[in-house]
Amino acid sequence: MPRPVLLSTGIQMPLVAEGLEKTFEVHWLNKVPDPARLLAEIAPKVTAICTGAHTGVKTDAAMIGQMPQLKIIGNLGVGYDSIDIAAAAKRGIVITNTPDVLNEEVADTALALLLSTVRELPQAEAYMRAGRWAKEGDYPLTGSLRDRKVGMIGFGRIGKAIARRLEAFGVPIAYFGRTKQAGVASPFYSDLVAMARDVDTLIAILPGGAATKHIVNAEVLAALGPRGVVINMARGSILDEAALKAALRAKTIHAAGLDVYASEPDFDTDLLTIPNLVLLPHVGSASQLTRNRMGQLVVDNLAAYAAGKPPPTPVPETPFKSW
Repeated sequence: MPRPVLLSTGIQMPLVAEGLEKTFEVHWLNKVPDPARLLAEIAPKVTAICTGAHTGVKTDAAMIGQMPQLKIIGNLGVGYDSIDIAAAAKRGIVITNTPDVLNEEVADTALALLLSTVRELPQAEAYMRAGRWAKEGDYPLTGSLRDRKVGMIGFGRIGKAIARRLEAFGVPIAYFGRTKQAGVASPFYSDLVAMARDVDTLIAILPGGAATKHIVNAEVLAALGPRGVVINMARGSILDEAALKAALRAKTIHAAGLDVYASEPDFDTDLLTIPNLVLLPHVGSASQLTRNRMGQLVVDNLAAYAAGKPPPTPVPETPFKSW
């Protein structure tokens, strides 16, 4: 029997590529000189897509509309805002993602970025590497985590993993969300500006998309105040980068640490000129161990479809019903 046709929207790690090619007739959008021509040729036969935020390709309504046989979109990553969820749901197309297997890794990275930002560890290393320690004396004293209170913007699985680490550090925590969560003792805020006034550190770990675009804006930054620190582990879209740059330069807030950007990987290079800003190239889950687990889960979801079985991790907006 012919194998089902799958479109990969970008480069995949060897584990994923090999796993897909065992089950599917795979067409690679990133390997051809004319992606639009390939898409036009294979669209009527495509029943599955493998994608992810790092491919740089949005699986939008126009692309989905070209594929009458499309049944499933396997997303490598927890966030799936690069997919037109409404268009997929309307067609009964199942979207899957890779939750849970990366929670602890992202939480580790969030704590590393927070400590690096508050204690200015990258700047201190650069000071030493430039030979300034011997010439100019000790690096200036920095801020501390010891006297801070953190407000979590988003309190899902990864947010709770970050909170467990902060609790071990003895750092008080509050959280912002749409509704108060049962069984959570930390203070709840439905007003982000109010929470920003009551804490001095914000960690964002919530989904991207239209509903959360620029949720961290100039008003929130002003409320956070001159001791304020912002850490974004979520999506670049949730943070107004222009407002952040202005706040950092004016010392409206103290510092920030970013792992995600409004445009990736072609981010705003003006960010590199701001000294009180720590930057990472979207490496929250980027260990070999965790990415292998994510890769295997995206393969397992797509292979389940090919076998006529329910995929392990469909997203809530497109629950599996039947093929």
